[in-house]
Amino acid sequence: MTYRLITANRNYSSWSLRPWLLMTARAIPFEDEIVLFEAENYTNFRQFAPNGQVPCLQDDGKAVWDSIAIMEYLAERHDGCWPADGDARTWARCATAEMHGGFSALRNQCPMNVGVRAKLHDIDPVLQRDLDRIGELFAQGIADFGGPWLAGEDFTIVDAFYAPVAYRVRTFDLDIGATGRAWVDRIIAHPAMQQWEAQALAEPHREISHEQEIAVTAEVTEDFRATA
Repeated sequence: MTYRLITANRNYSSWSLRPWLLMTARAIPFEDEIVLFEAENYTNFRQFAPNGQVPCLQDDGKAVWDSIAIMEYLAERHDGCWPADGDARTWARCATAEMHGGFSALRNQCPMNVGVRAKLHDIDPVLQRDLDRIGELFAQGIADFGGPWLAGEDFTIVDAFYAPVAYRVRTFDLDIGATGRAWVDRIIAHPAMQQWEAQALAEPHREISHEQEIAVTAEVTEDFRATA
């Protein structure tokens, strides 16, 4: 049976991007289903996900929820999801877990909005600490494992997990160092990311709370999305 991956809006849903990108980049076949963000997200999403959130992977009637659990589920079944080298794999797991549980200032102050460019009102010390740490992580991974991806020559889970950071860096013109910015440019140019972005720009749907979220911390200077 083919996997069924349920995600939300391409423009906003950073958690959805992660498994979608991994499966697309690694050529893991799946049926792609989008359920848009609405006022009653939890109630609607509970129809397919026990936690009432996206993404959710369906496999032969079984639900696998939460991005990191989906990644591990896929890694157990498909070679190449984690780096083959043991040291690189350990580092990639640690960096992925750090992204899953941390960087709250970046998430809250720089929400993913693929189709716009914005100028932050301010970069406070907590956000700057997140940016410094991400720059440090990227530089370390590429230096230690040779690049061009974060844990070596192959695109793996850790790259997919940090993919939403790439859009945030571009949208808000964030400084994460030269090595980090080179990785951002590389992953945004990846054919799978280009496919996601094209779909995001074509979406006419606007979800009010996500639009309001970015307005709190930044001024939108450009909007490349299709007319709402």
